[in-house]
Amino acid sequence: MKHLVAPSVLSANFANLQADIELINKSEADWFHVDVMDGVFVPNISFGFPVIKALKKFAKKPLDVHLMIVDPDRYVTAFKEVGADILTVHLEACTHLHRSIQNIKNNGMKAGVAINPHTNVELLRDCIADIDLVCLMSVNPGFGGQKFIENTYLKVSNLKKIILETKSKALIEIDGGVDLNNYKKLIDCGANVLVAGNTVFGSQNPIQTISDLKK
Repeated sequence: MKHLVAPSVLSANFANLQADIELINKSEADWFHVDVMDGVFVPNISFGFPVIKALKKFAKKPLDVHLMIVDPDRYVTAFKEVGADILTVHLEACTHLHRSIQNIKNNGMKAGVAINPHTNVELLRDCIADIDLVCLMSVNPGFGGQKFIENTYLKVSNLKKIILETKSKALIEIDGGVDLNNYKKLIDCGANVLVAGNTVFGSQNPIQTISDLKK
């Protein structure tokens, strides 16, 4: 399959969010990546239900919602109601990961699982057949604009092996520090979805940058 690009709304201009939503709608981007942070699981707070509901009203592409929060199971139904199409929870935040995955699917969404840079991809093996998307954090979660962690390439390759061995259909998403210098190597290692925040919204020509990331 051709790889997908999901611009991160966290890096958009919140003083004129609708303009950036329409920019993504017009571009070759495939998804909107939406980071939800609670100030507990990660040391930052982002937006919640009202912003996502407003985003869904104007977005013409799927919402890829990434929960960086404690006890995400409490909010699965609520995120479905405000428009999430893909809902990703952190392995590190879920005591019963298989149950969390089934909860997401039972609510009619694609189920994603994110892992932090220090977490071994082998921990996903027992659930990988049920996962639609694995989000590999290539920076420590919480803030945009961080430097890409080089070990991510090896993690992508190792995760790809597990997916092939288990005949899983999970996509591999890379979140953090993705730019025009490293995206091709990530694709070559097995990545399917590229999350790009500062690279897109910090560009002089975001639509062209998205087009370049799609090549």
